Amino acid sequence: MLEVINDFLSGKVLIVLIVGLGGYFTIRSRFVQLRHFFHMFSVFRDSLKNSSGQLSSFQALMLSLAGRVGAGNIAGVGIAVTLGGPGAVFWMWVTALVGMSSSFIECSLGQLYKRTDAEGTFRGGPAYYIQHGLHKRWLGMVMAFLLLVTFGFAFNGLQAHAVTHSLNNAFGLDTTYTGLALAALLGLVFIGGIKRIASIADLLVPVKTLVYIAVTLYVIVLQFDHVPAMLATIVKSAFGLDPAFGGLVGSAIIMGVKRGVFANEAGLGSAPNVAAVASVEHPIAQGVVQAFSVFLDTFVICTCTALLILLSGFYTPGFEGDGIALTQNSLAAVVGEWGRMFISVALALFVFTSIMYNYYLGESNLRFLVGNNRKVLMGYRALVLVLIFWGSIENLSTVFAFADITMTMLAFVNLFALAFLFKIAMRILNDYDNQRAAGIKTPVFDSSQFPDLDLDRNAWPANPVKPEPAAKAPAESIALAQR
Repeated sequence: MLEVINDFLSGKVLIVLIVGLGGYFTIRSRFVQLRHFFHMFSVFRDSLKNSSGQLSSFQALMLSLAGRVGAGNIAGVGIAVTLGGPGAVFWMWVTALVGMSSSFIECSLGQLYKRTDAEGTFRGGPAYYIQHGLHKRWLGMVMAFLLLVTFGFAFNGLQAHAVTHSLNNAFGLDTTYTGLALAALLGLVFIGGIKRIASIADLLVPVKTLVYIAVTLYVIVLQFDHVPAMLATIVKSAFGLDPAFGGLVGSAIIMGVKRGVFANEAGLGSAPNVAAVASVEHPIAQGVVQAFSVFLDTFVICTCTALLILLSGFYTPGFEGDGIALTQNSLAAVVGEWGRMFISVALALFVFTSIMYNYYLGESNLRFLVGNNRKVLMGYRALVLVLIFWGSIENLSTVFAFADITMTMLAFVNLFALAFLFKIAMRILNDYDNQRAAGIKTPVFDSSQFPDLDLDRNAWPANPVKPEPAAKAPAESIALAQR
């Protein structure tokens, strides 16, 4: 029954929601993910100067990448290629391209409607912009519950299952002991709260990402003559133009969208929870940064995995097996047995940081539901660790199907909210663009200009001191920016 429901929701509803609304957001925002692509680097530079005691924009990016770059980038891509052929990779790219605009909108709104808690830390996300933007607390509670169940519980069990079985395949390590070790290490991290999670993400995310890209580049160099043909195969297979994969067009679209959403999470409402904790001068600045994380996750990391598989010669149409084993065997076919071990170690790092991120999403939304009830929060922490261990040793096919269903429900509720709040997002985007067009290098958000919005004036004070324009922008530059 779960499989039937899952096939309908993720095979039909999810495609319309993610690609359809993402395309609408892209057109209406004048391709914001492309217009502001290079601007994000100046936002990074400014974020390093943050001394407010809050998380910086860069730290929030690392934390969101900790979650986005997980088992989905290795196992998920392997599954997509196995069931949908090379063409699934193309539809993952399409999903990411339109998903960048969805992530931009949801993360900007997460920043706009964030609140300051009793500890002085920012908190926000879909539950907050649904309550304070749409004024529907009951729907915000539904969203918070779905995020808690999907990320706090189901996805953590799946991530733990992936890494322990990968280590067992590569090194023969008993899943019971690796599950216990994983739970113990994560327990130490959880105790430190969001700032410890962010500090570890700062360290591990750049390392795991750069090393994984480096190994992929090594494989590409070894197989460079085959790269153009393989990229052509990906595109032709997506439209049924390659004879070897002509019967997989439908599967390519479904698997590309489903696994693409699972990998980059654009539109699910997860990233805004992390984007909201950053201290920035304007909500749009964090939206720009988070759109880039979708690009990095799918166009870079997922493409790396796809090329590892497709260039190896190990994969053939009709391959039967799981995504992790496919990726391990593909790399081993090119570089030798150490490739199998490398994938296991890389997956372990990916999963470790991803579980940290998932845990924080669950905790943040649990706080929305019950407040700062310490006993409930401690109980949640203990239950997450138990589920991590349980997921390490059990078969999770049923849990995986359930997680896919709740993920689709998340997308439905969140994109419903984004559609109704889209005009507000465009108002703050226009404010940001107008300030940049006027020569202001770092736009500042003035909440007094938006008196009709239910904002936290402690997070967004009225009449802040604005920087003077660096230089008067030529009239033609202003007109161009406004267009």
